[in-house]
Amino acid sequence: MPVLLALTSAIVYGVGDWFGGRASRDQPSVVVAATGQVVSFVLVVVGTVIMGTAVPGASTWVWSAVGGMAGALGIAGLYHGFAHGDITVVAPVSAVVGAAVPVGVGLATGERPSGLALVGVVLAIGAVALVSGALGTHQHNTPPRIVALSVVVGGCFGFLFVCFERTASDSGMWPLVIARLASVPMLIVLALATGARPTAHTPSRRIAVVAGVFDMGANALYLWAVRGGMLSIVGVVASLYPASTVLLAFVVDKERVSRWQSIGLMVAVCALVMVSLSRQ
Repeated sequence: MPVLLALTSAIVYGVGDWFGGRASRDQPSVVVAATGQVVSFVLVVVGTVIMGTAVPGASTWVWSAVGGMAGALGIAGLYHGFAHGDITVVAPVSAVVGAAVPVGVGLATGERPSGLALVGVVLAIGAVALVSGALGTHQHNTPPRIVALSVVVGGCFGFLFVCFERTASDSGMWPLVIARLASVPMLIVLALATGARPTAHTPSRRIAVVAGVFDMGANALYLWAVRGGMLSIVGVVASLYPASTVLLAFVVDKERVSRWQSIGLMVAVCALVMVSLSRQ
């Protein structure tokens, strides 16, 4: 069940990310991220009130708040990357890095992955190079700064996965509430500091709201998954979100990838699956 929940969260994450990327074409990415976070905050507060879960302890508050800020920065960066580069480059690069973080934390805390996992890590590094355009050509030349941003985004998501795993198992949806209490003010301050302002483009505002709904659903699914399974498994499976993002980019946005990028995508999926299987 945890793996199924994690896979479902990956699908929902990917769909939400695609909507967020679309909205960021007409709105500043930080505004889109803030809009989505506000929407998800309202929804998760309602859910928490209905569940009637007791307020958790200080540790859950700290991990949730820090994770929420990291996740919000990741979302804003991802949307910016989607708006200024190929989704088929940004999504897989961030996913591979995001998957590596939970594995790294496992190593640091005494876990010893099998040889299969080590092979997966090596393949992941190669996948990043291929998908990033190290070989061949693709539809657009995604700027190196966007590729670098994708790596940072992946680090933020991986850190979020770790933080949520550290929250109390009986805290219900409180970690999501706390995360939004920290991330929403941070994004608003960031928007003000950078001069980002909402535009008058109404459709993109609505799309940003949809992105927020999907993001909230994905976070809730991941939280339930990691409470019943191992971080190194659930975190990797949840990082498969590019599957739905890239599929939508192919079908709706008519994006195309080069032969080498296609190989990189397949290698990335193989790397993620190998790391996941090595922990079972």
